[in-house]
Amino acid sequence: MRLEDAQKIVLRPYLTERTFEQIERENKLCFIVLDSASKKQVAAAVEALYEVKVRAVNTTRTLTGKKAFVRLAEESSAATLATKLGLV
Repeated sequence: MRLEDAQKIVLRPYLTERTFEQIERENKLCFIVLDSASKKQVAAAVEALYEVKVRAVNTTRTLTGKKAFVRLAEESSAATLATKLGLV
């Protein structure tokens, strides 16, 4: 996937107390994504943008937009990525 396409899919990281706990305990990050994006597109976009391996993606629609909870593979660290993104 091209970086331009990936940037259109993943709009921004989303951080709350709950998502902060998921970073530490479950190796997950949360992103606000394009409403029409599929789970496969979100996974490919996160892998292209941040050079990590995605294990699973769960999505939900909320008032703030579509959220994607991205679980990273064991070889990729959500805490390290969160630090690079300036979330921690």
